[in-house]
Amino acid sequence: MEKFVIEGGHALSGTLQTSGSKNEALPVLAATLLSDQPITLHNVPRIEDVLVLLEIIEAMGGSVHWRTASTVIVDNSGVKSPDVPIDLCTRLRASILLAGPLLARFGRVELPPPGGDVIGRRRLDTHFLGLQALGAEIDATTTFVLRADRLDAADIFLDEPSVTGTENIVMAAVLARGTTIVRNAACEPHVQGLCEMLNRLGARIEGVGTNTLVIHGTKSLWGGEHTIGPDYLEVGSYIGLAAMTGSELTIEGVHAPDMRMIQLTFAKLGVEFRLEGNRAFIPGGQRPQIRNDFMNQIPKIDDAPWPMFPTDMMSIAITTATQCDGTVMFFEKMFDGRMFFTDSLVGMGARIILCDPHRVVVTGPAPLVGANLSSPDVRAGMSLLLATLTARGTSTIYNVRHIDRGYERVEEKLLSVGARIDRRPA
Repeated sequence: MEKFVIEGGHALSGTLQTSGSKNEALPVLAATLLSDQPITLHNVPRIEDVLVLLEIIEAMGGSVHWRTASTVIVDNSGVKSPDVPIDLCTRLRASILLAGPLLARFGRVELPPPGGDVIGRRRLDTHFLGLQALGAEIDATTTFVLRADRLDAADIFLDEPSVTGTENIVMAAVLARGTTIVRNAACEPHVQGLCEMLNRLGARIEGVGTNTLVIHGTKSLWGGEHTIGPDYLEVGSYIGLAAMTGSELTIEGVHAPDMRMIQLTFAKLGVEFRLEGNRAFIPGGQRPQIRNDFMNQIPKIDDAPWPMFPTDMMSIAITTATQCDGTVMFFEKMFDGRMFFTDSLVGMGARIILCDPHRVVVTGPAPLVGANLSSPDVRAGMSLLLATLTARGTSTIYNVRHIDRGYERVEEKLLSVGARIDRRPA
């Protein structure tokens, strides 16, 4: 176990490089199990969740070779059965993404309930209902056992636009017989990235980027290459950091179309940044003023499926709002445990009312003071890190493995722009 010791209250300046998207890397790595030929992946973030998934692949007989710091070659020709290492799967929420590819390739798979963040109930019904529509038999008791003599195409309407549910169904459908239609599909950038990668390997997926995917099944996939897109959630995190600390930062490796709703939402908080090619520039010295709705009403920020504001940015936006002048309400619709991290912000001096598990009201700006904290999940952990870099005095964040699960070399990047942060054994 490790901890961060942070001395806050210092302005930052410089340039940060965006890493590859965690939320794309995980399904793409799971999808390599659909092929028995080598697949080269570029811009892979070396974060804990990625390393655990690669460890699972190796334990199953796959070969993993890091050619560079961010390029990995995965060869699953040595994977001869769908048996997974249970202990590793229980550490990883994304282990559920093994269901689709292993079912398609081997006709069966048994998985434990997935691990990951504790941010409320995270239902798996969409995964199982979609795979059942393709012909799978499912026994969900203490473990999840899926079997199918063969997978046949279906016209599937998802009960919710689940990201990982869509990804699992797509990975199974690419090797199913016939043409599958997935309606009400998720269309986040990382879902698009997975579909584009599968198409490069010989799949035939139409409608990428929309909520209706048409998948023409094929008998097998081959090897190939794919570059993982930049992590727009990491970009949004550093934009929040710049605004909170009044710092001038440039973020490189940005895909501008992914930032449109994030830019609109930050504008509600009075936070301005410019998109210049593949860069985001946040000017220093900002004193963000929350923009009221028309008729001087208190604004509301809520999350919804893409292209609306992403749920994974809610913790960052709430934390940023503590340093903005005015009052704003946040409505987290997806997870009933995501808002509880705000107790830590209140302990640092933030003015936040937790209305219920889904809504908080934030009034700022509120001076923050250093505190001893523990990271509860990936996004809340990063949010607390932003708060400690803003606060006066010294803070300690324990359980930083949660931050490491989603952010690559975070303290190295922050040190490069002048942050005072030290990783130490806990």
